[in-house]
Amino acid sequence: MYTNIDTVIGIQSFHDFFVSQEEQIPENCPVIFFLCILEIVMTNNIFNFGNTTWLQLSRTAMGTPATCRYATIAYGKNENTRILIKFNSQLLYYERYVDDIFGFWVPPETDKEATWRKFKERINEWGTLEWIIQNPSKVTFLDLNIELENSKICTSTFQKALNLYLYIPPRSAHPPSYLRGLISIEVRCYWLQNDPKQSESIVEKFIIRLTKRGHQL
Repeated sequence: MYTNIDTVIGIQSFHDFFVSQEEQIPENCPVIFFLCILEIVMTNNIFNFGNTTWLQLSRTAMGTPATCRYATIAYGKNENTRILIKFNSQLLYYERYVDDIFGFWVPPETDKEATWRKFKERINEWGTLEWIIQNPSKVTFLDLNIELENSKICTSTFQKALNLYLYIPPRSAHPPSYLRGLISIEVRCYWLQNDPKQSESIVEKFIIRLTKRGHQL
């Protein structure tokens, strides 16, 4: 999400936020100074790659301490003013974790397809940022596959194909409790997220991945 936020639109979102929340902001808050500094940070990001030096020409300045909060607040302004208000009746639940959105969509009694299409258009009408939107009833959110089957919510663990599974090696300086905690938490997640058969299969893969990192059974 970060590198797809137009700098002009992002900074304008902060300006609009300060205006809309003027009564909540202390009188001595240096709003203009803050916006000037924010623009300097977002338009003058210089970084090194190998033996070369680069100036980032557009979008969110990557690698700066402000990046995550800037992106979250900037798009949050769009959510609160253009999305949640417009589709309040259909969005029974809506939450975003940084750049992943999850929600419960309740279709209207009429124009179901048209309303869903308008929602997807509205959520992508914010500069060059374009969300990948999965159709309702079967989605992937973070490490979880979520599917609606006969009015029942079913889940399974999602693992990226390119995940290297670089668990801590056995000779790491971490305390022994860290490894025990890693194993117990992972196994518990697999048990909670999957049915017993799926859970057994993924735990077997987990064991193989740990042994490849040098751990003993």
